[in-house]
Amino acid sequence: MTTVYFIRHAQSDTTIHDDRTRPLTAEGLRDSHLVTACLSSRGISRILSSPYERTIQTVTHLAETLGLPIETDEDFREREAGGWHGDNFLGYIRAQWEDFSYHIEDGECLASVQQRNVAALERTIRKYQGQTIAIATHGTALSTILNHYDKSIGYQNFMRILDVMPYVVRLDFLEDGRCVKLQEILLVQKQWKRRH
Repeated sequence: MTTVYFIRHAQSDTTIHDDRTRPLTAEGLRDSHLVTACLSSRGISRILSSPYERTIQTVTHLAETLGLPIETDEDFREREAGGWHGDNFLGYIRAQWEDFSYHIEDGECLASVQQRNVAALERTIRKYQGQTIAIATHGTALSTILNHYDKSIGYQNFMRILDVMPYVVRLDFLEDGRCVKLQEILLVQKQWKRRH
């Protein structure tokens, strides 16, 4: 059995529009310690992360506590939104969940996000078979992964966790790659939607 704890990053500073360098807020940094409290005794032997600043910061305290390095994987990055800074981001999100091939210019469709992230997960599971792994990720990326293993997870589920940062989900995999458990572990409610 391989166990993966996916960690959606803590609250980030949305005044910084560059997706890669957007850091956590002071509150998000404090909340990253909740991730450590939740996961430090669960036998984690590897910590992976999207290369984005907010995901790395979310698991830095956990990594320091466990004495583990953070391995970054470009394929665990968030959906490329094509530089979106419009007024109707929630409408854009709905359009993407209604049609996994929908995207704007220079943006990524959810089918592509899902394919890239699931491939990275499968590669990670093969590499660290039988271990317990933590992976720091993003809301959209994680939601497409969960949708891959449970098709009932869709737009409504994504909207339910839109304000949840950090968010931790446990997935257990058999040797053949089948996911046999999907369980929410930690949900920290924030106010993302009200700020947009």
